[in-house]
Amino acid sequence: MDTRERGWPASLVRIAAILTFVASWEIVARSGMVGSILLPPPSVVARTGWRLVSSQELFGHVWSSLGRVLVGFGLASAVAIPLGVVAGWYPLVFHAVDPLIELFRPIPVLALLPMAILWFGIGETSKIFMVTYAAFFPVFVNTLAGVRYTDPTLVQVASTLGASRRQIFCRVVLMSALPNLAVGLRLGMGFAFLALVAAELIASTRGLGYLIMDSRLTFQTDIGMVGVVSLGVLGYTMNQLLVRLERWALAWKRDLHGTA
Repeated sequence: MDTRERGWPASLVRIAAILTFVASWEIVARSGMVGSILLPPPSVVARTGWRLVSSQELFGHVWSSLGRVLVGFGLASAVAIPLGVVAGWYPLVFHAVDPLIELFRPIPVLALLPMAILWFGIGETSKIFMVTYAAFFPVFVNTLAGVRYTDPTLVQVASTLGASRRQIFCRVVLMSALPNLAVGLRLGMGFAFLALVAAELIASTRGLGYLIMDSRLTFQTDIGMVGVVSLGVLGYTMNQLLVRLERWALAWKRDLHGTA
């Protein structure tokens, strides 16, 4: 049953779920079932996090990781969205691009990490390449699907009403593809973070992935957990920004349904 039907605000349910998870984590960590080195309680992680924030050490790692994600994700979207639209609209382009996409798409991003280091070194370029590669495919595939599989009834109706091919493309196809594009962007952002951490774990001296790896080597699990939690908060924040962007872009659809 929808929480609104029972009078439970969605925000209250979300907060309760988070608090329940944190309380369970604290209980398990304090019970002795797991060693404190392996699983520090959230209260200890919070104190360590505050110490890293106060010294501004955490901010340096966060900004490094965030910058790599934004640049890589932006590059991936800048290429994947136009290419997906063109491939979805023109069959010739689709048949030319599809074999290459399906050839590279199953290759895990981790498999390319050694090659990326060999090609670009251990600087920023290799990390941005990894993020771009990982984020490209979900954005492209969802954009392509949104354009290519537009409801033919909508196209036929627009054509019957006298719409030109350009008007059908702009007013029907692209608008219909927006929900798929929004899903692709959110998936791409998730894959971008996965690739980022993989790159920073192996070839980095800065970033949240490096912070996690360095804490493992020094058995400072609380610092590693601060890095893990920071990644979660950062990923959640970016996803919420994309959700808000999606709601703004699809406001016309809600208005249409509201007046239907």
